[in-house]
Amino acid sequence: MAYDFQVTVDSHDPHALADWWAEALGWEVEAQDSAFIRSMIEQGHAKDDDTITHRGALVWKEGAAIRHPEGIERAPRVLFQLVPEDKTVKNRVHLDVRVGADNVKAEVERLVARGATVLHEGQQGPVHKWVTIADPEGNELCIT
Repeated sequence: MAYDFQVTVDSHDPHALADWWAEALGWEVEAQDSAFIRSMIEQGHAKDDDTITHRGALVWKEGAAIRHPEGIERAPRVLFQLVPEDKTVKNRVHLDVRVGADNVKAEVERLVARGATVLHEGQQGPVHKWVTIADPEGNELCIT
């Protein structure tokens, strides 16, 4: 049996990181239903402390998700979840963002301007080249 999956990224500020990744990938941040959230609070199923206001909307504090504009049928959903601890070691899993060989330099420059950090460049053979960068919270990704 084959399963669907989502990619989950630990974060100190899930909403800001979801915004960053959505912009980086050309994806969309999933809307949260503020009316539903308020009703959960009114019914006693949640507390005001479970929420924050992000970009003028009431959202769940614990997380934010992004998805490909063509839906989860096109690519897995990415969830950014709130965690208390800092990232301390290299990611064992990361995303490779395929932009095409002619676009690597421009994409790296664009993402660095938005808060990414270049970690190193790699090459395999005479053609295949990538640049490993870190997002604003230190999560690695490769631009290839």
